[in-house]
Amino acid sequence: MTFEIRFTGSAADDLDRLYDFLLTRDPQDLALAERALRAVRAGIATLRTSPFTCRKAQSHLPFLRELIIPFGSSGYVALFEIDDADTVTILAVRHQREDDYH
Repeated sequence: MTFEIRFTGSAADDLDRLYDFLLTRDPQDLALAERALRAVRAGIATLRTSPFTCRKAQSHLPFLRELIIPFGSSGYVALFEIDDADTVTILAVRHQREDDYH
């Protein structure tokens, strides 16, 4: 079974925000921002075949889950929902050191 992956508008905005943050930290290091974005996209791509392997975001909501995406000494976390037998929706993406989803 293969799932279609969709992004909410705010999740797409999160990717832009995270990318821009890396560029503002070091405008000369475009490669770092590109590698981070590729790592997030590669992590999210795994949800096409195995979204149920990710941890539950809340124990009473079995279809709301979090994907841990390693990158460097920390990484990113993608909050997503398994909508039905065909679709996964990315709701938010944050850096692991951020307090919570935006």
